[in-house]
Amino acid sequence: MKRNLLKEIEERMPGFSKGQKLISGYILENYDKAAYMTAAKLGAIVKVSESTVVRFAIELGFEGYPEFQHSLQEIVRTKLTSFQRIEVTNNLIGDGDVLTKVLNSDQDKIKHTLEEIDRKAFEDAVQRLVEADNIYVLGMRSSATLASFFAHSLGMIFDRVKLVQTGSGSEMFEQIMNIGEGDVMIAISFPRYSKKLINAVNYAKHRGANIIAITDSTMSPIAPQASQLLLARSDMASFVDSLVAPLSIINAIIVAVSRAKQDELTERLRKLEDIWDEYDVYDKNQG
Repeated sequence: MKRNLLKEIEERMPGFSKGQKLISGYILENYDKAAYMTAAKLGAIVKVSESTVVRFAIELGFEGYPEFQHSLQEIVRTKLTSFQRIEVTNNLIGDGDVLTKVLNSDQDKIKHTLEEIDRKAFEDAVQRLVEADNIYVLGMRSSATLASFFAHSLGMIFDRVKLVQTGSGSEMFEQIMNIGEGDVMIAISFPRYSKKLINAVNYAKHRGANIIAITDSTMSPIAPQASQLLLARSDMASFVDSLVAPLSIINAIIVAVSRAKQDELTERLRKLEDIWDEYDVYDKNQG
């Protein structure tokens, strides 16, 4: 069951100590700001010690302040509107070097994703793709670009790849109507989560398909349906999310699958090169 952290803080507030009540009050009113503060900064604002803030996080069942902070950031990403996101990220970036701050932030996301990803889930996902009867790739809104790239790349390896077009709910279900056992659905979803995609994943799971979910959190609404759950950091980069970490996971899957199917892929690419040459697909006079 998905945890409602803000409601939990509000309900437990009467039983907290004086310092914890000060922290609770500030978070309930300013969770969008608190989510990106260090424990020391939050403590200074509400006039309690850093250790009090850390103990508050532990009191709520978190291993420490970083885990609590990450949970707050998940709330920010799922609850804020697009224009509210701009205000939060503008405060985070400030008036400094935007290019450096954004690229450094993206670098951190890839680093943390690598440290936290489930390696067995990754290996299982690769094996499932290699053995799949059909592969359905699904992503909506900003994730649609990731889905398109993923489907295009897998399509260079297999004939059985289907990029699910998501223009309308009815058309989407027409495309996945026959999905079933032996098939794999790759579902890519990041806040704000699409209800249409959630419904499609639920349908595919009910039909017995293997679900590879690329998403941001175990609290993601598609996580419970995942046969292989691949988590990627994708914190806000303004009114949209940064998608460098999920793209890196996708790249890794493509490389791993291509290595597993190396002989077949080599022959397939030879044939494609002959076709491209015959029909003059690419410019040969570069450089």
